[in-house]
Amino acid sequence: MSGRLENKVALVTGAGAGIGGATARRFAEEGAVVIVTDINADTAEKTAEHINATGGRAESRQQDVTDEALWDTLVQDIVAAHGALHVLVNNAGIVLPDNVEGATVADWRTTQAVNGESVFLGTRAAIKAMKECGGSIINISSIEGMVGEPNVAAYNYSKGGVRIFTKSAALHCAKEGYPIRINSVHPGFILTALVEDGIAAMPEEVQLEMNERLDREIPLKTMGEPLDIANGCLFLASEESKYMTGSELVIDGGFTCH
Repeated sequence: MSGRLENKVALVTGAGAGIGGATARRFAEEGAVVIVTDINADTAEKTAEHINATGGRAESRQQDVTDEALWDTLVQDIVAAHGALHVLVNNAGIVLPDNVEGATVADWRTTQAVNGESVFLGTRAAIKAMKECGGSIINISSIEGMVGEPNVAAYNYSKGGVRIFTKSAALHCAKEGYPIRINSVHPGFILTALVEDGIAAMPEEVQLEMNERLDREIPLKTMGEPLDIANGCLFLASEESKYMTGSELVIDGGFTCH
């Protein structure tokens, strides 16, 4: 442990598995106290238990990231218990695959609430807590917030919104003189249950097309691992990125080079 986050308090949403779980574990390895949240209380608890069993410090909370009142309560509880909140990773997200013609309004609104509105709610709550002591807010967008994909219309829309919202919030904090940095992370195709389930839900011919495209268009010829994204988040959470705000950290094996 090099202690890059020593004495820091970090909240990671959607941390029951995948990128969120890897990020929570990586933060704990570097000395942070990590509050692990997830819509699934059991998976959040398992991540926290793993961290505590391996010498880190963590606690778990069940959280619906679309619940405005719960955001305010959660952040207030963290500050009351630990004295501050230094890092927030808005990671929780969903994919409901469909194209613009097939997508339902219900699925569209659910996607925007979980992937977009929750980032606004979390960022707003964290700014209130961080404006005096300072901090880093990391919003997980996607390469799908930078380039189009015909079969995830709602996801494209939500992640593009996260990308631009991050810049707006970063500019606001800088203008107000708050010692808060806000950046977005743009993972490529990462081997998580979210990606695997999303591809599995597509028609067989679309899956084949997708797999051929990934092999053809990822220059590094492989999908990434959650740890690849966790390491990027660690950089943004640490003082090593102190001159970055409103920036986009793309971790995609070169996919968006084309």
